[in-house]
Amino acid sequence: MKLVNHDTPKPKTHFEVLDGLRGIAAICVVTFHFIEMTISDYSKIFIGHSFLAVDFFFCLSGFVIAYAYDDRVEKLGVANFFKLRLIRLHPLVILGTLLGFLSLLFDPFVNQFKSLSSAEIISMFISSVFLVPFPVMIKRGLALFALNAPAWSLFWEYVANIFYAIYLCRISRRSLLALTILTSIFIGWVLFESGSLTGGWNKATFWDGGARVSYSFLAGILVYRSNWIIKNRLGFLGVATLLLLSFIMPFSKWNWITEPIVVLFYFPLLVALGAGTALKSGLKKLCNFFGNISYPLYMTHYSVIWVFAHYYKIYKPVTYINLIIAGGVIFLIGFAYLILLFYDIPLRKYLKAKIK
Repeated sequence: MKLVNHDTPKPKTHFEVLDGLRGIAAICVVTFHFIEMTISDYSKIFIGHSFLAVDFFFCLSGFVIAYAYDDRVEKLGVANFFKLRLIRLHPLVILGTLLGFLSLLFDPFVNQFKSLSSAEIISMFISSVFLVPFPVMIKRGLALFALNAPAWSLFWEYVANIFYAIYLCRISRRSLLALTILTSIFIGWVLFESGSLTGGWNKATFWDGGARVSYSFLAGILVYRSNWIIKNRLGFLGVATLLLLSFIMPFSKWNWITEPIVVLFYFPLLVALGAGTALKSGLKKLCNFFGNISYPLYMTHYSVIWVFAHYYKIYKPVTYINLIIAGGVIFLIGFAYLILLFYDIPLRKYLKAKIK
């Protein structure tokens, strides 16, 4: 996927390796969400730190936003900037909510629909469509968005975009550096309170999400504005391997040390390496594909995860669970690609034509 995709009228250099890394991170998140429904102890999950992919997304987003808009946001205007971001992000927010609603309604294994009042269901749906946190469903851990749990990170992505358009796009690099260092304290606060960066998705850990986005988004902008793009020969496979290492990092009592190292230093470094490495022609299509399906995959997979969780709870298919999870991931990747082709791209093109 082009970093500027349908948001920019003028073509720019494409950091296709970064697109590929985003796809790898999205696939790892989906795989992790499947596995955590069968294994509650993260230390026993081989990709037990895949939840840190969200912090990588935030860092990458800061880099991409600065890259795409720093030189034109003033001319574009705040209103038009918000319109373009809504067109880029919100069609899949709505679709993810609809799929989550259908999953709740037609789940063949557990009927959680009957435990909710009509007012709660309508409120959950409307609040999710407009990305307003509404944590009322106890059976889903008081998730901020019970119909589509990953939407919590999109809520904070929107908050970060608002701050960018109003303030961050105008501040000096020195001020940006100071602000980035200051927000690293928030990461320390989260780790002090909970011992890990697993939070942000539910009522109890709401402000963890704000802490996670505040640092990583700023760090991504800082990497771009400081031109910390490190030329290297690692290629896509090399940088992707480095990214995977952060996800398979052991989940242990040392999280309060390892996780901040990864978030504060390692992920910005990976963005710098990914932007500075060359892409072999044979891997270009793969990176484009991964980049294209990353966001649709992330925003639509959780409706299937809930159904899978209820299926596993009832039938406990332990002997062939790995095959089920692998098949589920492959299915969701294919489904995300169809969504991209027949819903996301056509709708964004139509909406962009309307605002022009």
